[in-house]
Amino acid sequence: MLESKISTPALVLDMDAFEKNMKILQAFCDSRGISLRPHYKSHKSVAIAHMQIRNGAKGVCCAKLSEAEDLVAAGIDDVLIANQIVDLAKISRVAHLADCCYLTICVDHAENVADLSAAAALQKSTIHCLIEYNIGMNRCGVHTYEDFYVLAKQIHESPNLEFEGIQAYAGQLSHMEDFANRKVGTEKYEKDLDGLKQYVEERGIRVKEVSGVSTGTVHLRPKKSVYTEIQAGSYIFMDVAYNALDLEFQTSLSVLASVVSLSGGRIITDCGLKAVSIDQKAPQVREYPAAPLKVSEEHCSFPEEGNHKINDRLHIIPGHCCTTVNLHDSIYFVRQGKVVDRVPITSRGKSC
Repeated sequence: MLESKISTPALVLDMDAFEKNMKILQAFCDSRGISLRPHYKSHKSVAIAHMQIRNGAKGVCCAKLSEAEDLVAAGIDDVLIANQIVDLAKISRVAHLADCCYLTICVDHAENVADLSAAAALQKSTIHCLIEYNIGMNRCGVHTYEDFYVLAKQIHESPNLEFEGIQAYAGQLSHMEDFANRKVGTEKYEKDLDGLKQYVEERGIRVKEVSGVSTGTVHLRPKKSVYTEIQAGSYIFMDVAYNALDLEFQTSLSVLASVVSLSGGRIITDCGLKAVSIDQKAPQVREYPAAPLKVSEEHCSFPEEGNHKINDRLHIIPGHCCTTVNLHDSIYFVRQGKVVDRVPITSRGKSC
């Protein structure tokens, strides 16, 4: 089927650009001796996760337990939930899942560690733990070397738990458009994490992994980075927010839209807030990147350009790829204007 025959609005993926993006980041990680553990939250599709694994990724990280369950059910056997799971019912599910794969979870509180240990002991499984360390995101995580060590010691001594290392995500740098400030921040946190790693290991506990990093900061990793795992997600798609950083990745993802009206000197398409998100930056029309878009619930419109007619197709580049993907049931794989596959967004809407 031709791309132009897809019913709109629809999520479409340029496979040539997508595959190039995968190869670029995998080659970079290989050159630095760092493992790639791409973030599932960007695409939420087990089909794409398997493609990343085949391309050389170590495993997959995700944000939610329900996403991890989808990944494991699809045969992904190394999964990191880059978040805290504290609800007792969910912890029971974590313990069961840990019996099905190599499962790692993030923690930052002693009570949570005790609950995870008890559940894993009951299930006779092993849960691997990264302690989240706050490096400026001011979200989750412990704040001092001392508090980190105390929690690491508790994990080390807890039945059915294994201490893996450090979770450190500097999300505040991810979309910082000033390159110099982004670089300074990256170097600062590399030094801080190296100090934390030494502090813990000098006290007899090995730090096996340091996991984190985003699409916007991955290229700033030094040759001897303290990080052992990269959790970038958006690199495969890109979006308006990340394009502002002038990275080497290409835009592969767009929402295919149809022109439904030519009214009052404006082009109106059928792609609105239910098909494209605006939570980070406004979307752009790929064919007219400078056109100011007005986005409403069912439509987006812009001043008339070109010689368009009703039912012409245009490509809307999301302001934020991750939240846009979560609005769709499936994604069309397109190569040179032809549909080569359509795969489900497996974990769409799974937020728990």
